[in-house]
Amino acid sequence: MTDTDLVGALRDADAVRYGEFELSHGGTSEYYVDKYVFETNPRCLELIARAFADRLGEAGKLAGVALGAVPLAAATSVESGRPYVIVRKQAKEYGTGNRIEGDLADGERVVVLEDVATTGQSAADAVDALREAGAVVDRVLVVVDRQEGARDHLADRGVELVALVTAEELLADRETDARDRETDARE
Repeated sequence: MTDTDLVGALRDADAVRYGEFELSHGGTSEYYVDKYVFETNPRCLELIARAFADRLGEAGKLAGVALGAVPLAAATSVESGRPYVIVRKQAKEYGTGNRIEGDLADGERVVVLEDVATTGQSAADAVDALREAGAVVDRVLVVVDRQEGARDHLADRGVELVALVTAEELLADRETDARDRETDARE
């Protein structure tokens, strides 16, 4: 798979939208990558799972950040044959009270899977929770890096961010499409 294959699949699924959007960290943006659109699209999910599986490295286990990255972790688990855990944003207040769901051994190497990284805070929180539980975490794989500080934020924790697609690639594709439409309209 090439980056253009994934960019094309995200656009074909209408996962990239343009307008004015409020983001989870409180800022605004002229574009929005709708993770729930691409995570529920079989073709996108297949491409993402394959690309993640190719980049897992030495990690023995995957971790999906709830809620958005759980389908990504499940699909990548099936693709790679590696088990996964789910990292909740906070410990649940009933039942077992777990923050991490699934089997996690002390000292186990884990790679965190994430859907969209803006500031990287949710991935950083997941890394912290996994490390507190005894896991060794030094990589986060993300579908889209919005290039708004996540890479540096995670690097401050000794974690490498690996993106399948960057905002620059998504927006360059859009600009190329717009130029092609303008050229077609003039001809």
